[in-house]
Amino acid sequence: MTEQAIPILRVEDAAAALPWYERLGFVKQWEHRFEPGFPLFVEVARGQVRLFLSEHKGDAHPDGVIYLRVKDVDAVAAAFGVAAEQMEWGAREIELRDPDGNRLRIGTPRS
Repeated sequence: MTEQAIPILRVEDAAAALPWYERLGFVKQWEHRFEPGFPLFVEVARGQVRLFLSEHKGDAHPDGVIYLRVKDVDAVAAAFGVAAEQMEWGAREIELRDPDGNRLRIGTPRS
């Protein structure tokens, strides 16, 4: 097993958030709900990157921020209709907000 850190993002409706994350290139891996009507907890993956999307109120606060390093930020930017910026430290980056207000900074480092 490879060790990894998996950020947890708070979402109001995980099923509604999934299409946004799929647009970003993530694929649902699994979901869990303790009982019908209880909050949903979902894992999504993009290659080796994993995120947990949680409807549980105590898991995370809305308006969090995570940084995703990707191979081609310009392709991601085009998919969302925004332009990547060249940052002074060399990376090209964008910042997106998911439907629940979580911020995702996405960048490609200088080669």
